[in-house]
Amino acid sequence: MAERHRSELVAQERSGHTAVVEDNLLYVWGGYVLTLLYIIVQSIADDEVFLPNDEIWIYDMDRGLWEMSTMRGDVPPAMSGTCGCSLNGHMYIFGGCDNNGQTNEIYSVNLLDGNYTWKKISKVSGAPPSPRDKLSCWVFGGRITFFGGYGHKLRNDINRRNFILDEASWVDDVYWGWNNEVHVFDPNHASWTEPQTNGRPPAPRAAHASTTLGSKGYVCGGRVMETRTNDVHCLDLETWTWAEIVPLSVVPVGRSWHSLTAVSDSSLFLFGGLSVDCKPMSDGWLLNVETKKWREISHPYENKPRLWHTASAGKDSDVIVFGGSCDYILLVDTGHCNDALVFQTEPYPLFRSCVDYIAKNVSICKMLGGQIPLLPSKLQYIVNRRMSYYKPPKNRTPLE
Repeated sequence: MAERHRSELVAQERSGHTAVVEDNLLYVWGGYVLTLLYIIVQSIADDEVFLPNDEIWIYDMDRGLWEMSTMRGDVPPAMSGTCGCSLNGHMYIFGGCDNNGQTNEIYSVNLLDGNYTWKKISKVSGAPPSPRDKLSCWVFGGRITFFGGYGHKLRNDINRRNFILDEASWVDDVYWGWNNEVHVFDPNHASWTEPQTNGRPPAPRAAHASTTLGSKGYVCGGRVMETRTNDVHCLDLETWTWAEIVPLSVVPVGRSWHSLTAVSDSSLFLFGGLSVDCKPMSDGWLLNVETKKWREISHPYENKPRLWHTASAGKDSDVIVFGGSCDYILLVDTGHCNDALVFQTEPYPLFRSCVDYIAKNVSICKMLGGQIPLLPSKLQYIVNRRMSYYKPPKNRTPLE
């Protein structure tokens, strides 16, 4: 078993990290933060520090406790901007930017066996995507579909239809830019494919947000050159057909480094990001993909802007936002965060409401203490965990 360290402390502040939820546990890996020296003297030398690559932080959302486990195996380099997801109890990461620049390696780690042993998936068939970071992915049908990002290619490998050059970034025959490519990784066969898509694809972009809803992958916003968009596109992951969703309502402002999370059979939740005028955002929106209407909602965290954070779907349609920055990180990069913001997007089931009430009220816990052993074993286990360790997130209220 991996070495575990339990502490009242939380995971360190960070942005550009990876986070996934598995069995109501939030797993956090990687990312970067600013050095103390930079904050004090505002030097631009060695200002960014990647978080330790051999640590994984685990947040138990029932008990409100963090613990850290040491990782082993083919540990990936420390980096930020990687694309991560959870599939069949494993966390996969692809791409990202380390001290040597963008990468196109893919790694996996079993989150359920308690060992946290990384495996570098190097023996693959098919051609992997070119090195890139700030991309996104969708999980469907046992496969991972990657979209977009910012990275580099050799001049002869550039297709102007799906790659926009960053005119300010090139060295010899290597050019950087934004893409709208679609690549599929099949973990069962360790294979890469690049499907031929139909319809009109989104423009190349990076630092966009995406989520999977049913058999469709949605992508929203992102940056290309100096533009930050607010368009929404949908890729059918069975027919590989693109379609743009044209809203029939007011829309959020264009942005990048935001998050998009599926919260019901027809709704997507958008939070935060960096706006077209470079303002860190804290607004929340719900998009009904059937009516094609956006609706801005109020929430308890309107004074907590976030960008380059992670957002993970929890139980009962909760969305757990972790980390990120509250500053415009390209100018002022001192506002990295380490709090977990829990958004309640749907009314809770009666069972959840009852357990929450019991756990949050000490007098109720004492009054019911002698009766807890009379509960069915599964219910007894749940209530005992919450009564002993529960620490309710501050100001959590339903979205309006």
